[in-house]
Amino acid sequence: MKSFVAGMIVLILFAFFAVVAMQLHPLGYPQATEMDDYFISNAQEETGANNVVAAVVFDYRGFDTMGEATVLFAAVTSVLMIFWGRS
Repeated sequence: MKSFVAGMIVLILFAFFAVVAMQLHPLGYPQATEMDDYFISNAQEETGANNVVAAVVFDYRGFDTMGEATVLFAAVTSVLMIFWGRS
């Protein structure tokens, strides 16, 4: 009975992942959105950056980038504290 239930769970998960995989957008062909054109047209004017990628990362998504840097700093500090505490 347990092997039947486990088999059904595996079968349901496999079917779920197969359906999701079939509905994915093809890789290499991103969907065009209005935001793409907005960033390309207005990035230099609004941020003063000549590079659109830098404008998006540091100006439009500045708080997100700062949060990622904070998490990275906390992770590195924690690992260093663990290794230094072992001696």
